[in-house]
Amino acid sequence: MAGEVMNDYPPIADHGLVGDLQTAALVASDGTVDWWCTPRFDSPSLFASLLDSDRGGHCRLAADLGEQTTVRQLYMPETPVLITRFMAPQGVGEVIDFMEPIDARVPVDRHRLIRVARVVRGSLPFELVCRPRFHYGRASHTLSRLDDDSVVFHGPDTDLHVQATAPVSLHADGIDVTARFTLNAGESAAVILTSETGEPGSRSGCPGGPRPAVEDVTAALDACRDFWLRWLRSCRYKGRWHEMVVRSAITLKLLTYAPTGAPIAAATMGLPEQIGGERNWDYRYTWVRDASLSVRALIDLGFTAEADAFRRWMRERLEAGGTTSGEPLQIMYRVDGEPHLTEEVLDHLEGYQRSAPVRAGNAAADQIQLDIYGEAAYAIAQTDDIGGLRGWLVFAGLIDWLCDHWDRPDEGIWETRGGQKEFTYSRLMTWVAFDRAIRMATAHARPADLARWREARDTVFRQITERGWSDKRRAFVQHYDTDVLDASLLLMPRVGFLSPTDPDWLSTLDAMTSELVSDSLVYRYDPAASPDGLQGSEGTFSLCSFLYVEALARSGRVHQARYAFDKMLTYANHVGLFAEEIGPSGEQLGNFPQAFTHLALVAAALALDEELDRVDRSDA
Repeated sequence: MAGEVMNDYPPIADHGLVGDLQTAALVASDGTVDWWCTPRFDSPSLFASLLDSDRGGHCRLAADLGEQTTVRQLYMPETPVLITRFMAPQGVGEVIDFMEPIDARVPVDRHRLIRVARVVRGSLPFELVCRPRFHYGRASHTLSRLDDDSVVFHGPDTDLHVQATAPVSLHADGIDVTARFTLNAGESAAVILTSETGEPGSRSGCPGGPRPAVEDVTAALDACRDFWLRWLRSCRYKGRWHEMVVRSAITLKLLTYAPTGAPIAAATMGLPEQIGGERNWDYRYTWVRDASLSVRALIDLGFTAEADAFRRWMRERLEAGGTTSGEPLQIMYRVDGEPHLTEEVLDHLEGYQRSAPVRAGNAAADQIQLDIYGEAAYAIAQTDDIGGLRGWLVFAGLIDWLCDHWDRPDEGIWETRGGQKEFTYSRLMTWVAFDRAIRMATAHARPADLARWREARDTVFRQITERGWSDKRRAFVQHYDTDVLDASLLLMPRVGFLSPTDPDWLSTLDAMTSELVSDSLVYRYDPAASPDGLQGSEGTFSLCSFLYVEALARSGRVHQARYAFDKMLTYANHVGLFAEEIGPSGEQLGNFPQAFTHLALVAAALALDEELDRVDRSDA
């Protein structure tokens, strides 16, 4: 029955994230890896029991004590090394999960997920169950034993090598593997999962190499920790919410594909915006919008290398063309820049808590969303590096094209499937495209048709103020043929369209507070008032909740903003991660963890710190 809660699915928020900068895995708080795609974020899955507890596959390593165990999960400070603790009268044990960072511009076909069990007090029994299910559970596999501590699962295009250190002995259970072992205080054992992708004849058959020693695993853990601590030295944030901002920065880095610098929207696909509903999308791709708006936050935090890498990726997309929509840019790409994201329904998977359909790929890639040109310009304008003469000429050509094509209906920022409209946010961001292009051409003395660009910019401005404003609502509205409000317009002050203290903006903010805000949580819009072509409802949108905090802070409502921010932080999960949405009972919904949410958290913290410091100085 749709909407029925299944006991064999953990809450979406009940996970930590580990990754190596090319792929990532989710680990539930009971020690189960229930999501891992390899060799890339957008590859088919090895483990996907999060989307089908029976067919999806998983790997569980946990203390084998039944219900008498208390379990807690945390990150090693300032790293993505995840520790799951099992506490019982007879002892305390831990499972440490991590992946070795591959911070290089070359994609690799071999990836290691390392799982270390250890006991810190007393004595505990552990159980390992490894049940990979290749290609979203659609492909069969075979199992070959290399030794008592080494087996290989052979899939159609990927092998998974499982190795263990003493005292773990692996046992075949049909096409799966299990193990039971006991550790005493001070003892540890490792289980190493190594994936290798390629044609059958090109794979080594033993991707993990020789049996690792405990010392090798310890060295790998130390190297992983040291990598992340070195990386964080670039962080300039000294504000009030250090732990949450740093955790968000690490999460954003984990969700960025190192070979190209392209950040993905989330690590998962198919997690529902409403339990039992159909709003279940694949977010393992790079959205121009999400990634572009990240650049300012990354620069403000001090991570200029990541911002530069994305701008390079963005310029490459502009130069490459070849979009499926026929436009100069499309709204999303694969992490390598490939524009084809064919959507298919995986009807053999029941979906998280029977929330079907499960979709792989994303048909929204073909949509026309004009706001992406403004977001691309916004990102490129954040630096003096505008890509050299060739890069500038490509960008200027894009702005010339936009002069002839901005005044069209589109699907809008929320990728609705209810038809094209003249969305105010899309017009806002085309204004940004012209405005930033004019500024860059002037600052760098670059060739440009400035008179034409200024005319287009001013025409867009007049159109928004005349047609995007509702006298009835005393607010800017979602599109030109409605009085419905839309939280995307919370970005109006940030991009400089108007002052955060402009009377028209304050009136819009008041209207949003009255209609879209529920106890500091913000809805994107009201689907009942503005049908989006989809059935069901959704939760509040965490991105919008943090944008609301930023807007409040910049408008001078600093104490209201701080209270809303502090309340929003209470919805983070146990290790500081956010999904896309918050449900009516405070549960996290949608794909997880969501990069845009964490970007907005960083931007809100930076804005709130700045405004609070201003208040403190004025009171001194």
